[in-house]
Amino acid sequence: MLGVMAAMPLSAQSIGEQLKQNTTFGGYVIGRVNATTNEDADVKADMGVRIARVHVDTKIGDFAMKLQMHLSGSPLNRKENSVRLVDAWVEWQHWKEFRVKFGQFKRCFTFENPMHPWNLGRGAYSQLTDRLAGYNDRTGEHASNGRDFGLQFQGDLFKSHHDGHRWLHYMAGVYTGQGINHADKNTQKDFIGGLWLMPIQNLQIGTFGWWGSYVRDDGTTINRRRYSFGINYSGDWTVRAEYAADHANGGADGWYCIVGTPAWHHAKLFAQYDVYREQRTFDNAHSIYGLSAQYSFHPNLMLQLNYGFHTNKTAADDKYHTIDMQCYWRF
Repeated sequence: MLGVMAAMPLSAQSIGEQLKQNTTFGGYVIGRVNATTNEDADVKADMGVRIARVHVDTKIGDFAMKLQMHLSGSPLNRKENSVRLVDAWVEWQHWKEFRVKFGQFKRCFTFENPMHPWNLGRGAYSQLTDRLAGYNDRTGEHASNGRDFGLQFQGDLFKSHHDGHRWLHYMAGVYTGQGINHADKNTQKDFIGGLWLMPIQNLQIGTFGWWGSYVRDDGTTINRRRYSFGINYSGDWTVRAEYAADHANGGADGWYCIVGTPAWHHAKLFAQYDVYREQRTFDNAHSIYGLSAQYSFHPNLMLQLNYGFHTNKTAADDKYHTIDMQCYWRF
């Protein structure tokens, strides 16, 4: 009995030591100054905080955990400009080949959705990601930053003997379908999965699928029948291109391509082409031709300048320009 009692504090001490050694606190802020020539815009010029977040990450044994709060910002849907929980998950990571994640986190749809804003190479996510991956979703779902509550399995298979990278990645999950911080409203669930090959290090070629639905506040159920495919290369050069489509509710699709090249010391230039079509017709197309330049003063401090020429067939003012300067810092 005395031996058992003596062992209990040791176990608690071990967990406490792991928490102390493996817990990190951090966050990031993105400040922005922007302007547009769009005559339909409510505000022609603006400045403020685009995003401010804090997070805590920890690990105990084979279990990794994350908690992240959104503190402030100015998303497209300004009704969502409030303090809210964005990430709250735990993942069992004993094997690289098979991991289990539970909680609130990014949906496993498209290459771009899971990416941190710091790594996008431009001032915002693509229209494809915004409208078809759960940011400002076409179903009318509240702004969920590409996240939902669910259970996900993922892993990396077939290790290369040459450089150690894995040849195949898979992920599959079941989600509530209602987005972040909202209870489920029906017995249906969203099923999302992805599979991609990595023929060389830093290059991913993959496809994704999404079958599910969203229940609006008035009780209307809106189906999601989506798929996407694309490539992603991240190194000194950046090349990312994706296509996605939704076959439900009249249909919609979108595609983008972004290429980034090192320009000079700590600087990088990007060019992008971004299209979204409601009902999958060019009569409803919104196209953006963009250029971006960014300079990293420090690994935790970056300045970015973005320009876009828009042709939007759904707007009264169908041709306009946008420009913004964003400052990223993290701690």
